[in-house]
Amino acid sequence: MPPIPDHPQRYATVNELHARPFPALEAPCTAVYVAIKQPVGAARRDRGLDRAHLLALLDRHASAHPQPEATHFSGPIGRSDLKWESHTEFVTYSAFTPGLSRRPFDPVDAEVFPEDWLAAAPGKRLTSVLIRVEVMPADQDEVLAKLEDWFVPESLAVSRVVDGAAIIAGDFRIDPAGHMRFAVFVRQGTGARRIGRIVQRLCEIETYRGMSMLGLMQSRELSSRLNVLDPKLSALVSGLDSAEPSPEAVLHELLTISAELESLAVQFSFRFGATWAYEAIVTQRIEVLREERVQGRQTFGEFMMRRYDPAMRTVKSAEGRLQGMAERAQRAAELLRTRVDVERSAQNQKLLESMDRRADLQLRLQRTVEGLSVVAISYYAVNLAAYLVEPLAHRAHLSHGALMAILTPIVVLCVWAMVRRIRNHLT
Repeated sequence: MPPIPDHPQRYATVNELHARPFPALEAPCTAVYVAIKQPVGAARRDRGLDRAHLLALLDRHASAHPQPEATHFSGPIGRSDLKWESHTEFVTYSAFTPGLSRRPFDPVDAEVFPEDWLAAAPGKRLTSVLIRVEVMPADQDEVLAKLEDWFVPESLAVSRVVDGAAIIAGDFRIDPAGHMRFAVFVRQGTGARRIGRIVQRLCEIETYRGMSMLGLMQSRELSSRLNVLDPKLSALVSGLDSAEPSPEAVLHELLTISAELESLAVQFSFRFGATWAYEAIVTQRIEVLREERVQGRQTFGEFMMRRYDPAMRTVKSAEGRLQGMAERAQRAAELLRTRVDVERSAQNQKLLESMDRRADLQLRLQRTVEGLSVVAISYYAVNLAAYLVEPLAHRAHLSHGALMAILTPIVVLCVWAMVRRIRNHLT
């Protein structure tokens, strides 16, 4: 019996589960992370340009190239390990270098990605992160002292993660060199893959936070445009029961506003949908860290709740406002259409009544004309009949006048009966 054939996409779907493995990192080490997004407003990138940019970096270090259609790649560049990933809207580069610089978060660490190479990137820098991974000192106060020295205390977020395997910290601020900084202190004996997962989670939190915040920028633009349309829509809705302007003119204005609202919905729908997807990823990445509080300091989850969640609620509010205004405009247009239809029905009713009156007048006129036609036909018919029976009248010694007097009522009655019969037959 021949084996059952595989679905053409079977292996592709399974391989996708393992497409982006976590890095394996040994402490101490330094991670440099950059996310690049092609131009603002573009939903999809030119992947050919991204690949050419990657190859330019690999060629500087005589490194092997990825497969033509690859969406991820790992390989050495000098003494660092490069990890490249291609996503729907952006591309990311991660470089992991063993050891630490003497100066914490030294901008020199980021030179693993040369400035001229970054300047030639097919897009703009969305985020840039320096991550310093150290072995956790025995004294926790020493960790907190370093964090107080490295970060802004007011916005510093610190937590113990992954069942106490590490302490992570960051203030979510961009330093003078243009990088966001995170510190990771790992417990002695923590596995390399666990360290890699923690570092990867931090990079993902910052990347997807930045991508979701793009929705906030667009929601502000949307709000300014809705602020212009809202008074117009409210004025039209409040004046639906007034006689002026005409319902047709109001309906035209409502349809214009509805068309603009639909255009805005199409324009912003992709960004809003992406924002909710990215927000869900940020929340999920923080949850999997399994945070524990360190000496009363705010955790990453608390920081996001205070600083990040309000931004997402603003985006949700703008999206809801757009949908609400579109529904209001649609309901108002339907009400106005109903009013126009009722008024047109009344006009049609009046027109029908006018047509009925005209038909009645026409019928009366027709009957009058029928009476006159009976007289006219009878006049000629009497003369014809007189010519026919006049010889007989001479024999009967009847004068012409007497003959006409006798024939006239008979002919008129016959003509009237004939006309009546014809009319009854037609109707």
